[in-house]
Amino acid sequence: MARDYYAILGVRRDASKDEIKKAYRRLARELHPDVNPDPATQERFKEVTQAYEVLSDENKRRMFDMGADPFAPGGGGAGGPGGFGAAGFPFDDLMSAFFGGQAGGGRSARDRVRRGRSIKVRIELDLAETAFGVTKDVTFPTAVLCATCQGEGTAKGTHRKTCDMCQGRGEVSQVTRSFLGQVMTTRPCPQCSGQGTVITDPCADCAGEGRVREKVTRKVQIPAGVEDGTQIQLAGEGEVGPNGGPRGDIFLEIVQRPHPIFERRGDDLHCTITVPMTAAALGASFTFDTLDGTEEIDLRPGTNSGHVITLPGRGTRHLDHHGRGDLMIQVDVETPAKLDEEQENLLRKFAELRGEDQPPGKFSPGRGGLFSRLRDTFTR
Repeated sequence: MARDYYAILGVRRDASKDEIKKAYRRLARELHPDVNPDPATQERFKEVTQAYEVLSDENKRRMFDMGADPFAPGGGGAGGPGGFGAAGFPFDDLMSAFFGGQAGGGRSARDRVRRGRSIKVRIELDLAETAFGVTKDVTFPTAVLCATCQGEGTAKGTHRKTCDMCQGRGEVSQVTRSFLGQVMTTRPCPQCSGQGTVITDPCADCAGEGRVREKVTRKVQIPAGVEDGTQIQLAGEGEVGPNGGPRGDIFLEIVQRPHPIFERRGDDLHCTITVPMTAAALGASFTFDTLDGTEEIDLRPGTNSGHVITLPGRGTRHLDHHGRGDLMIQVDVETPAKLDEEQENLLRKFAELRGEDQPPGKFSPGRGGLFSRLRDTFTR
């Protein structure tokens, strides 16, 4: 059944090149194997890529609009009398538009060197390491170039041989008849898988693949300011491709370990200090361990519970630019729950001195929930 490439990309038949490109980029971001490795999604990604390849090429799109599908089995340009196909296009131009080669000659052998897979590695860091950056040794399993054959895949002293089925072209051609006339189709050579060459004596270490798997260690520089979930791309540091192909990429996923005191919100750090009622009333000084070392903070007399002390520039560094966030310390005043007789008498005496032995209490409207506050805003 013929495929509708317009429907695959979700565009109109009169869509412009820019609309086709935007639709493809949107789908590619969702379906790319590096993002979604599910086999069904990879097949969908291949289908979307084929649709874009046809619709983004002026000649291929014109041929598809006339009813021919470059990727369909038995599809292709039609050859009529005098070597011309539909709409008066030369047969060679039709085949070039469909297959990127010449009529009857097939394409040259496909590049047997493919790019290696990208690798995703999780790396755990402490808060200080994410805040200021760090250099880490990261160990992970990957595919590296076979040292015995240097990626060729052949045993020492031997070489690849030209495929006798496709004669090194990597493809085989077949001429069939259709309602458009004679149609030539090409497909990857089944004997050499489109490579144009075969290995008769494979390397014993890599079994002809040109690469072997082993654990490697990379020294990685983590920039200051990364957060939990941040991904860092190391281009060209992933797996070596089959037959010595170029490396894929490494994606480092940052996992920040919980800190016993600080909670990170963006580039700011938050924590709570619990102080006794007397310290809040009289004021006090406390030593405090920040990411920069020990500091002393002053609690003003009469500090209420919920008060926030801000230490500017004591948070984490901003990623990709200068400066740092702040450290915010929320004060939690602790009221004593159990008093002995002497303490209770002293506290009652203190209340009498302040005229608070029979406090009337002060009532005010509660803040309420989010919807209550929105209602009050719109009804004022």
